[in-house]
Amino acid sequence: MHSVQPLPARPLRALSPSRWWRAFVALAVLLWLGASDAMAVERGALFRLTLDSHAMYLFGTLHVGTPAFYPLEERITGAVQGASTLALEIDPEQARTGMQGALRTHGLLPPDAPTTYASLPPAQRERLARLLRQGGFDPTAMLAFKPVLLATMLTMSEYTRLGYRADLSSEAWLAQTARDNGVRVTSLESLDEQLSALDRLPEPARWRFLDEMMDTIEAGAQGGEAQEIVRAWSTADRAALDRIAARCEADPSVSGRFLSRVLLQERNVTLAARLLQLLRSEERTVGAIGTLHLIGTGSVPALLEQGGVRVERIY
Repeated sequence: MHSVQPLPARPLRALSPSRWWRAFVALAVLLWLGASDAMAVERGALFRLTLDSHAMYLFGTLHVGTPAFYPLEERITGAVQGASTLALEIDPEQARTGMQGALRTHGLLPPDAPTTYASLPPAQRERLARLLRQGGFDPTAMLAFKPVLLATMLTMSEYTRLGYRADLSSEAWLAQTARDNGVRVTSLESLDEQLSALDRLPEPARWRFLDEMMDTIEAGAQGGEAQEIVRAWSTADRAALDRIAARCEADPSVSGRFLSRVLLQERNVTLAARLLQLLRSEERTVGAIGTLHLIGTGSVPALLEQGGVRVERIY
């Protein structure tokens, strides 16, 4: 992560009384904005887990971000600085080193697949190419990927178009904070596990998933949903996050059921088990996983509570 460097000092020039007043007002606004960032407001969701004499802070992350999101507030920052281990879904360094192998195994569309992009109707192929160009992708190169992974990349590109960056994710900031303080960073999942989860849909449903994602983007809904999720996370709005979780669970579409049942609820079981193992083995730890894993039916905190962990929601 790159820190923001202060501007070099400049000599003051004489100002008229009216300009002095305007300068004073502008300075006051800048100082207020700077103070707001320095206060580091609550974002996402934060839980404190205790089991016997061991404690873990469990933080809900956002997989994209902006510089304005940081630093995170003191409770989660201090917890990371004082922890023995920070556990993420995927350590960003591991993601960079293991991506090619995981993509070869789970992400590429085999030449003998029952359905290929070339077999789609011409209008559908042109529609997909247009959305890929809109997302900043090379349409020819992207058609090597399986449809669910391609749809996921299109979805992420909507966040990029709105100004949110993957390299400024919560995970990246937390991992850098941990390493700066000599804290071990570990992954709760592997890239193989994550990409294999995306490969779970049967053949016809994979292409329906892609169609639904294209429908959503073309309707402008994806941008609206992305903004809603970012707003809810960036203000730790519990009611808004709960509404988003409830809408995911009630979505009857192929993509909605897949997100809720496979990418959230099924993975929650594994994530909870691995967090519980860490909580039992070390006294002071931090877990940080996507916020949607921490809310709704079958959430990670609910599963941990069923396993005997004392769960306290801080925000």
